[in-house]
Amino acid sequence: MPEKLVTAHVDVFRHDPAGGGAPRYQRFTLELPPHTPVLTALLRIRAEQDPSLTLRYSCRSAICGSCAMQINSKSRLACQTPIGPEIAEHGRIVIEPMRNQAGVRDLVVDQTPFWEAYDRMRPHLITDPLRPMPEGRETSMTPAQVEQFRETPRCISCAACYSACPAVEADAAFPGPMALAKLYRFVVDPRDQARQDRLLRIQTEGLWLCLRCHLCTEACPKDVRPSERIRDLKEMAIAAQGGTERGSRHAIGFKQNIRERGQLNEMKLVLQTDGILGSIGQAGQGFKIWRKKPEISKRPRRIEGIEEVEEIYKELDPKPKGDR
Repeated sequence: MPEKLVTAHVDVFRHDPAGGGAPRYQRFTLELPPHTPVLTALLRIRAEQDPSLTLRYSCRSAICGSCAMQINSKSRLACQTPIGPEIAEHGRIVIEPMRNQAGVRDLVVDQTPFWEAYDRMRPHLITDPLRPMPEGRETSMTPAQVEQFRETPRCISCAACYSACPAVEADAAFPGPMALAKLYRFVVDPRDQARQDRLLRIQTEGLWLCLRCHLCTEACPKDVRPSERIRDLKEMAIAAQGGTERGSRHAIGFKQNIRERGQLNEMKLVLQTDGILGSIGQAGQGFKIWRKKPEISKRPRRIEGIEEVEEIYKELDPKPKGDR
């Protein structure tokens, strides 16, 4: 029985900055089985219709991470994405290069910013010269210590999370989800001697720029869950240094704020985050907000069931209030 085929209309982004010409989309049409990976479709296009199509790939098995690109506006691995569901949902397949990285040609991007952010995390063990690791033999870890790595060893550095991240797009100071997930991996490594220094440095090097949108976790093909590891880094950074930086002060203030009345006191949160002098600097913007939303200046009422909120806090943080 012949294999069922589907008609795939594939719109591929084309651009050669070095050769000039405006960016464009070129449509290719193929007849393929629905389980065909997008990468296979692209290679068929290059082999049979346009040999000038430029893309990056290698293993074709979701191991190397080379073939990350945007497929119908979502950052994914082309080798891992079958064409059938995409056609069923969208009627066509639109393929574009990854976001947040300058285009080189067609679907190939310059990943220099991605790798520079990674290097800034010092992604290697940092040891104490006065306490060198034993030479010639392994340094063992307990299963519980290995478990602390969570899913981070699965990362294949494909940059799909970096492409999906709006914080990277908004602020070049944000190192990106992959870099922070790698940082977490070394912060929890019992062999690393730079835990405190790593946590202190990252507070002012972009940690708090994360928007908590979780798009990186959605994009990750290996379920590394970088947004959860960024959350863990924030908690560890606060434990290491307290609320000494604007982002950490905002997080601590938000937590305390909700605990008091069960809903946000926005005026108080500004003071908790920026202090009196910082809040004065934002008075003009605050006045504009007040004119549109005058209730912002009112102290929020204590919600019904605030006792249940307190029980949630105690469950999450069982330390007595005097120890906070």
